[in-house]
Amino acid sequence: MYRALSAHRLVYRARISRLVKSGLIDQATQVFDEMSQSDCRVFSLDYNRFIGVLVKHSRFDFAEQYYFQMLPQGFSLNSFTYSRFISGLCTIKNFTLIDILLRDMDKLNYVPDIWAFNIYLTVLCRDDMVELALEVFYSMARKGRVPNVVTYTIMIDGLCKSGKFDNAVDIWKEMRGKGLSPDNKACCALVVGLCEGRKVDLAYELVVDVMKVRKVDFSTLIYNALISGFCRSGRIDKALAIKSFMKRNGCQPDLVTHNILLNYCCDELMLERAEKLVKQMERSGIKPDIYSYNQMLKGHCKANRLDKAYLLMVNKMEPYGLCDVVSYNTLIKAFCEGGRARKGYKLFEEMSGKGIAPDVVTFTLLIKAFFKEGNSIIVKVLLDHMTSVGLLPDHILYTTIVDNLCKSGKVEMARGVFHDMPKQGITPDVVSYNALINEFCKSNRVAEAMHLFEEMQAKGFCPDEVTFKLIIGGLIRGKKISSACKVWDQMMEKGFTLDGAISETLIHAINSRDAT
Repeated sequence: MYRALSAHRLVYRARISRLVKSGLIDQATQVFDEMSQSDCRVFSLDYNRFIGVLVKHSRFDFAEQYYFQMLPQGFSLNSFTYSRFISGLCTIKNFTLIDILLRDMDKLNYVPDIWAFNIYLTVLCRDDMVELALEVFYSMARKGRVPNVVTYTIMIDGLCKSGKFDNAVDIWKEMRGKGLSPDNKACCALVVGLCEGRKVDLAYELVVDVMKVRKVDFSTLIYNALISGFCRSGRIDKALAIKSFMKRNGCQPDLVTHNILLNYCCDELMLERAEKLVKQMERSGIKPDIYSYNQMLKGHCKANRLDKAYLLMVNKMEPYGLCDVVSYNTLIKAFCEGGRARKGYKLFEEMSGKGIAPDVVTFTLLIKAFFKEGNSIIVKVLLDHMTSVGLLPDHILYTTIVDNLCKSGKVEMARGVFHDMPKQGITPDVVSYNALINEFCKSNRVAEAMHLFEEMQAKGFCPDEVTFKLIIGGLIRGKKISSACKVWDQMMEKGFTLDGAISETLIHAINSRDAT
């Protein structure tokens, strides 16, 4: 009898195996159910194998079903199958079931394999669940599973991305204290993370010993992060020293390295050094890209060398296809801000003729400039053009339109545009509210200004210092002193203060009212 049942079980197992190999998982589950309900005894081994198969094929619904079916029979998964199950559940982020599995493993004194822990920690960090990741990380050692360099790297990366730099540094020091040698990925996670958090000195301090003993071949990404960090902190000499060091260590500066330095030089108007850097790139066989030339354009524009910037675009960039909408926007912005809106408009026409489509930024720059000149005809032409090419105004352009309509005294038109913003999925901000409030106050329409003031707060926008000053000034002019005092109290609660002239006017108005 026993032999017959054993043979019967082998037949079931063979059928299940054939169906799994053919990818027929639903049919395989039917056969497994048939085997479970037959006189044939099902062992823990069968559940382990089948749940492992279901996890491999991402059939987590069935895997969960059979797991809870198995437990009342006194069966359990082995440590490896538990680890596979946990790592599989990470792909669908079923943290509830993962927690149940971990608790069940604790009862059996099982510990997930290191790779399962690492996958789980990676998903937790990516989902910004770093507090839970820290708990899991510190539980590993207590359970007898020693973290490896990969584990530490995952934690450092996740903590830095969550802004928990002190925790990341503690994890790094713990890794070094345990005698583990960081690899390039670990160093990269720490350096890039700290540099993005503007902690370049700390990043350099923590990896300089690794850098100098040359136990790890640092990638350009690490060097570039340090160079970028020192440039952001205004220490170009230190950035150049890192560049020299990377060359001595056999890591050649790449396009990104040079673009970081170009960006700094152009921002700081070190244009001769920037030009030398471009020539140095070309001698090294590194071709400057669109970003490189756009930095040069930006530098020339900041230095008010607009004609030179235009020649750079025409002679060096366009012939090699290194010109884009950013290039034109840089020049258009410079001409518009320099009071040469007509030249900006010619560039706009030129770019369209060359197949470079203007974007919302292009239109915003030009509309703002022509509003400033009082040229409503060209503003309308630009807005119509925008609509014809399927571009919708963004938050900045809407605010620009509202602000300029208010400044030109077209308050009703401004209010119409303001109320149109939510219909286009754009929420007015404090600047938009301030523009309308200012115009209402100037027009002695303080009741409407107060309505907007109350509306913005009801919608969750906090008035800024400008808002309070406008409202209080309007209320004083409207001889609504009690209301002005209430708004002043509210202003002080928010930590803002009135300037001397308005506060003196308000105090004088209060005293005059009390005297009568």
